[in-house]
Amino acid sequence: MTLIGLLDLAAVFVFALTGGLAASRAQLDVVGFIFIASLTAVGGGTVRDLLLDRTVLWVADPRYLGLATLAALIVFFTAHLLESRIKALTWLDALALAVAVPAGVGIALNQGQPWPIVLVAGVVTGAMGGLMRDVVCNEVPLVLKKGELYATCALAGGAAALFALQAGGGQVVALLVCAGVTFALRAGSLAFGWSLPAYRPRPPRV
Repeated sequence: MTLIGLLDLAAVFVFALTGGLAASRAQLDVVGFIFIASLTAVGGGTVRDLLLDRTVLWVADPRYLGLATLAALIVFFTAHLLESRIKALTWLDALALAVAVPAGVGIALNQGQPWPIVLVAGVVTGAMGGLMRDVVCNEVPLVLKKGELYATCALAGGAAALFALQAGGGQVVALLVCAGVTFALRAGSLAFGWSLPAYRPRPPRV
C-alpha cells in the first residue's frame, strides 16, 4: 500500500474513534456509535472524492466502513475508562487532522491538480468529517470554535507541502512536512491557546 493509502486508512480509523467518543458523550446506542463513527471517518474523504471526480473511497473499498465500525465498537466498550472523553476527542481529532490533510493533498497532487485545488482537497479531507460529526451531535463544530486553530492548520499544512515540493523535496517528504506542520499548529492551539485574531464589532460612527 502507498503512503497516501496508509494516510487515508489511518485518518478513517482515528476519525472514527473521535466519532465514537462523540456518540458516547451523546449516550447513543451501538448503532448510533457506528453511524456517527462512519460519518466522521469517511465524510471528509467522500466530499473530497466527489469534488475531484474520483470513485468515493468507501465505495471503491468497503473495508473502510469495516474499519470505522471496528473503531466504533472499540470506543463503545472502552469509553467509560477515559477520565475525560472531550480531551481524548480533541487530541485524537488533532491526530486525525494531521493524517487526513496530507492524504487529501497527496491525492490531488497525483491528479495533477493546480495548487488552489490541492489546498482545498487537504482542508476538505481534514475538516469535513469532524464538521459533520459535530453538527449531527449538536455540538459547536471544532472548525468554527472561537479561539482555536483548525482549518488554518489544514491550510498551513497543505501550503507547507507545496513549499517542500518547490524546494526540491519529493512527495513523501512533502506529505510528512504537511503532517508535521498540521499537527504542530493544532497541538499548539490546544496546549498553548494559539489562535488568530477574532472579529470584534465596533459601534457605528455618528
